[in-house]
Amino acid sequence: MPPRTTDSAPERRDDDRPRPDHEPAVEPDADAAAGRAGEAGEAQADEAQADEAQADAEGARPEGDSAPPAGKDVGRRVAAMRRTADGARRWRAAHLAGCAALLAVALTGGAIAFGGAGNGRAGGDAAAVSAAGALSPGTLARGDLDSGIASLQKHLRAQPRDFGSWATLGIAYVEQARTKGDPSRYPQAERALKRSLGLKPGNDPALAGQGALAAARHDFPGALKYADRALRQNPYNERALCTRIDALVELGRYDDAEKAADTADDRRPGVPVFTRYAYVRELRGDVRTAREVLERALDPADSPADIAYVATALGQLAWNQGDYKAARDHYARALAADDAYLPALEGRARAEAADGDRAAAVTGLEQVVARFPLPGPLVALGELYEDRGADGDRAKAGDQYALVDAWTALARAGGVNADLDSAMAAADHGDRKEALRAARAEWDRRHSVHTADALAWALHVNGRDEEALPYARRATATGYRNAAFLFHRGIIERATGDEREARDHLKAALDLNPGFSPLGAREARTALKDLEKNR
Repeated sequence: MPPRTTDSAPERRDDDRPRPDHEPAVEPDADAAAGRAGEAGEAQADEAQADEAQADAEGARPEGDSAPPAGKDVGRRVAAMRRTADGARRWRAAHLAGCAALLAVALTGGAIAFGGAGNGRAGGDAAAVSAAGALSPGTLARGDLDSGIASLQKHLRAQPRDFGSWATLGIAYVEQARTKGDPSRYPQAERALKRSLGLKPGNDPALAGQGALAAARHDFPGALKYADRALRQNPYNERALCTRIDALVELGRYDDAEKAADTADDRRPGVPVFTRYAYVRELRGDVRTAREVLERALDPADSPADIAYVATALGQLAWNQGDYKAARDHYARALAADDAYLPALEGRARAEAADGDRAAAVTGLEQVVARFPLPGPLVALGELYEDRGADGDRAKAGDQYALVDAWTALARAGGVNADLDSAMAAADHGDRKEALRAARAEWDRRHSVHTADALAWALHVNGRDEEALPYARRATATGYRNAAFLFHRGIIERATGDEREARDHLKAALDLNPGFSPLGAREARTALKDLEKNR
């Protein structure tokens, strides 16, 4: 499985569930906009809210948020995907058109454009129904985001001045975007959160929600800023505590992330905090503690969402260490709790591939990308096709890589910084110059082990190994046990003439996780064999 980052970790479906004290994200000037909104006259505010609620009820877009009708928009996005993908890979018409249509529909289907910036005050809060009343936590604990969103929409049509429910709706859209690969939900989340802040400037649920949205868009400095602002209002806001850990991890500030995890554990112990604490320990190379923390989190878990989420995290941890049997057992437990949980389905397929059951792995990944064609499973499926090598498989692999390019373009249109995804995929399966551009851009923003590894590999595939080596060393410096990082470092060391170090790191990669990648593991074995001959 590719290196796991906090923003691509398997999602526990109710980890980010909407709650009044635990929410989504918006633009840096949201509070200023909220303050201006709060100065509007009460009658004007009520009229605007009523108009917006009616528009929502009818499925219309707010004034000024123009867009073609849904059917035309789907066609436009499919056409955009085809233009993007055709520039990089050849289409296999039937298969790829189906995936493209699926992705386009996911980006537009069912979208009700809730919430332009609120232009009323929050006066009369006593009349507002709480978000908890509008949306049962049990609904989202079952992972039914669509039902939860529908309940919120209905509630807000009746109570358009309920700032808590606007914040809750914003985070629900963030979750929907993350779990369904639907970046079009991010602008909707932003509007809902602005509306919440317009009704009650500075409320901590919406500030925490701004942090979650910024993190989902890979704006980690912004995520940290919003989380800190929310915590100044409420030091016990669970979402803000968790987003703060995520942001520090993704910025490569691991000492600070460890302190933030300790603080969160003191203030709000629970599954969302435990899983992040475990990941911080894993990044330090402390796999034993990470496993123990996850196991302790799983033991008392009783909701299907918690079980699926934590068991999947344990599966990824086991897979990273090459323990495929344990990984498959954990994924089986996750799927017993929720048989449609995509991260577990993807993880099981990767474990099957690493364990030699390639047919089952291909079938599993085909099912995953048929539902949500996201970069990770698309690349994994493409590599399995390439490794299989039968007639037509190379073209089928190219189709998957073309869809990665298309997803990246559409994600950027939704405000997502996709440079890390783009760099990692393009280095092996696309435009190498673009891979280097994207990796450099991402390194300028954040210095995590994952960006160091991506930049090292992008430099290598462009023939710049001397420049690549310091980044490859930095990627492995924290003790994080990741076979792909070790493989990349070994290949780069071989290219720079350091054969002893190259042998050590290639062997370490294969000893740790011999099935880390169908194509990468094969290259590692070939390179190590050649190096052994030269001893």
